[in-house]
Amino acid sequence: MSSEGTGVFTKENLDTLLKELAKEFKRQNGTAVPAEIILIGGAAILAGYGFREMTTDVDAVIHASSAMKEAVNRIGDKYNLPHGWLNSDFMRTASYSPKLEQFSVYYKTFSNILQVRTVSAEYLIAMKLRSGRKYKNDLSDIIGILAEHENRGNPISKDKIDMAVYNLYGSWDGFPADSVSFISDALERKNYGVVYAEVMEREKDSKDMLIHFGEKYPDVITQSNVNEILASLKQRNRPL
Repeated sequence: MSSEGTGVFTKENLDTLLKELAKEFKRQNGTAVPAEIILIGGAAILAGYGFREMTTDVDAVIHASSAMKEAVNRIGDKYNLPHGWLNSDFMRTASYSPKLEQFSVYYKTFSNILQVRTVSAEYLIAMKLRSGRKYKNDLSDIIGILAEHENRGNPISKDKIDMAVYNLYGSWDGFPADSVSFISDALERKNYGVVYAEVMEREKDSKDMLIHFGEKYPDVITQSNVNEILASLKQRNRPL
């Protein structure tokens, strides 16, 4: 498997790992109580789209007995994956909403025991806007989703995104101001291929800046100050 020893998950190996996980869970737990996983983030992008090549972990909402944790660890050991390769850590972030389950959509069932669901386009966009990380793939993923739906002849409207935002979070309150302007500008420009390349380049630059800063000043960057640090770094690097 191409992910073995690398901690890289692709469209090609994601289903294989989920199938292996389902079989291991079945061995641990028996067949009486099924499990459900809702893929979000990069894993949901891989499951539903073709523009994203990989992700480094599998974010999910997990509904299962305690045997699932052991199954995840065993599959991780078997394929030399990083600890917590499948995790629900995102549930502690601002992008999580308990209503995700209500608006998730069916993906596949593995070994008649593990039902996997995912998140549809406008809900993924809403979650990524809520997160709005400029140093990850949040914004480029949004453009990628918009581009693929445009190419499929099923464009995503602002009304659909508004509905997803209200369904998950109740309003646009709490969203980064940059996210709100970003989606408005993107929908207005519509030249998604060009915009995607631009956003990817900005994300790469932002990530490189933070890596360099982190090497120079270890243990300074946190979730609460990363945006402030990045803004300061960009201000310093801005040509006069």
